[in-house]
Amino acid sequence: MDPLILARIQFATNISFHILFPTITIAMGWLLLFFKLRFRATGDDKWMQAYGFWVKVFALSFALGVVSGITMSFQFGTNWPGYMQKVGNIAGPLLAYEVLSAFFLEATFLGVMLFGRSRVSENVHTAATLLVAGGTTLSAFWILALNSWMQTPAGFEMINGQAHVTSWLAVVFNPSFTYRLPHMLLASGLTASFLMAGVSAYQWLRGDRAPAVLAALRTGVFVAATLIPVQIFIGDAHGLNTLEHQPAKVAAMEGIWQTERGAPALAFALPNEKEHRNDYAVGIPKLAALILTHTPDGEIKGLDEFPDRHPPVAPVFWGFRVMVGTGMAMLAISWLSAWRLRRRGEPGVWLARALVAMTFSGWLATLAGWYVTEIGRQPWLVTGVLLARDAAAATPVPLLGISLGIYLSLYALLILSYVSVVFHMARKHVGTRTIYGELPA
Repeated sequence: MDPLILARIQFATNISFHILFPTITIAMGWLLLFFKLRFRATGDDKWMQAYGFWVKVFALSFALGVVSGITMSFQFGTNWPGYMQKVGNIAGPLLAYEVLSAFFLEATFLGVMLFGRSRVSENVHTAATLLVAGGTTLSAFWILALNSWMQTPAGFEMINGQAHVTSWLAVVFNPSFTYRLPHMLLASGLTASFLMAGVSAYQWLRGDRAPAVLAALRTGVFVAATLIPVQIFIGDAHGLNTLEHQPAKVAAMEGIWQTERGAPALAFALPNEKEHRNDYAVGIPKLAALILTHTPDGEIKGLDEFPDRHPPVAPVFWGFRVMVGTGMAMLAISWLSAWRLRRRGEPGVWLARALVAMTFSGWLATLAGWYVTEIGRQPWLVTGVLLARDAAAATPVPLLGISLGIYLSLYALLILSYVSVVFHMARKHVGTRTIYGELPA
């Protein structure tokens, strides 16, 4: 295989595994803070019992996120030296800000959350939970600032082939950042809430009807039902921003080859890159134009407008549909479950099974959306500034292949282990000290 393709697959493998866990912890920290505040307000032990279980899931997710993030950072040097050489003056400080202002905050106060409740006051323990939740969000802020800058770079000038900052404000608040940050935060909220609802529904189906289980179940369902329509709105705004700044990506998402007015929204098609057309296309006339331009006869640029500078179409086209389809399933399941819980107080067997099936739906939607974002930027590593092929190292193919195989095997094992451990903990009863800890008097 082409070493560039192998290097891209290897980095994609690392980022795909890594992103699974920050996507949980970013929002889970705030859900834990909610449990803590509810306990402080009501004095009901069910909230601290729920906190005791989910803080362990948070810690497990945080640990895997840290390990995979460190592995990923080494690849900047081993596989992509041209990236730091050309834009390191921007990427380096943003990554450093994330570590100094966010990661250390999370890592320090997570210990207080896990082990300090019987050793510090309730106020200090609550403050530690708040600081960890804030740290996860601050971490997302800096990482999304860098990634958004790679999508829509601003606030810099090129001097002797290197990017130099002219305005840090413009770098951080680049044209896509204000759309991509809330989109990612909402994705995290949905991932964590469906995880909480699915695991709690699993406990409920096994006969564990303890108040803490129902409290976590209701929290996950109602948070998901609230966030999904907001995510749809933000996603639409993000799509309009992408159309303005990255029209080739939108053309790939919609499978539009030639510039046209009144483009249809394709529910199904097989993009044919050789012939520059779609085979077996099934779509709704003018709907894509209506969604993207807010007029049924709006013009959308086709992929042929970007010869040799547009992304591979099929993965972007299908990734977008997986993301949207998963989002629609989230909307239906969360709203049905919320309606049932408000009327009956419990989910019912079929809805509980549906929630269990949707436990990791946030991972699926996040990965699909991430592939649309990252593959849709190709062939650029930094749009208009640095091509992926110009940043890659001349690493021998056998070394890339061997390390990729090791990564894939290890990550598959870790994901299976993570899921197994989460459900193993869920099978324990709410009152057991081994899982929830002993509540102090």
